[in-house]
Amino acid sequence: MKKLIVASAVLAALFAAPAFAGDDMAGMSMSAKPSAAKVSSNTALTDAEVKKVDAASGMVTLKHGALENVGMPPMTMAFKAKDAAMVKKVKEGDKVKVRVENVNGTLTIVKLEKQS
Repeated sequence: MKKLIVASAVLAALFAAPAFAGDDMAGMSMSAKPSAAKVSSNTALTDAEVKKVDAASGMVTLKHGALENVGMPPMTMAFKAKDAAMVKKVKEGDKVKVRVENVNGTLTIVKLEKQS
């Protein structure tokens, strides 16, 4: 039951967050496979600012630059962190560099580096 509630909350956050995003998503590519031009940026990190940390759900809300590998323009959105250690090392207001990937249909922070 608890897993169902958490899964529902994650899905709700993923679908609700774009409605509150400050930027238009009209130009967002929904293609699951990156184009040949984007393959070279597959290891690139994107500048972001932590807006909210929810350790209980493992979610981090980021105001991020363009995430070219997943076809997402700059916006503010909540993402699932790959592991709990990522969530524990950041706080609201931190400047970070992130790598977000589509992991089993969920946009997930797979790499996070705190900036000084």
